[in-house]
Amino acid sequence: MEKIDEIKPIIESLIFAAEEPITLRKLVDVIGDIDSAQVLEAITQLRNDYETQGRSFQIEEIAGGYQLFTKPEYYEWIAKLRKKSGETKLSQAALETLAIIAYKQPILRADLESIRGVQSGQIIRLLMEKDLVKVIGRDESLGHPLLYGTTKRFLEYFGLKDLKDLPKIEELEAP
Repeated sequence: MEKIDEIKPIIESLIFAAEEPITLRKLVDVIGDIDSAQVLEAITQLRNDYETQGRSFQIEEIAGGYQLFTKPEYYEWIAKLRKKSGETKLSQAALETLAIIAYKQPILRADLESIRGVQSGQIIRLLMEKDLVKVIGRDESLGHPLLYGTTKRFLEYFGLKDLKDLPKIEELEAP
């Protein structure tokens, strides 16, 4: 137990300082002389500490790693601080395209455009520039067209642990 108390502030500082979700393996490697079970126990204790102390943030498992997030009830104030710029927002068309890619990946541009009913090349390029979509291979059909899928940044952007955390299609349909 003494070891856990020693590594808790170290883990907290590493998660805080990391620019992207930090993996369990990376935490073990950086700290050294500990195993993953000890790191997981320390993270569990930190989560409990934050909850019992009524902190405004929490540790979440996102995109294969751990990251500190402000609790949702403080979003209004964070949004005011950041003054949400148009750059960080995605258009309705970009969100629609991204949703189709996320649920249907790997997907051909032609299949995406057939679902949307409009050309999508420019939006795909925009999503690639924002590192939300990437080329994940080539199809075996004539011409070997590109296949698109989402990135780790996509998971981070939407606060998902992995693609299994996407809402089920049935949950999204209007009543």
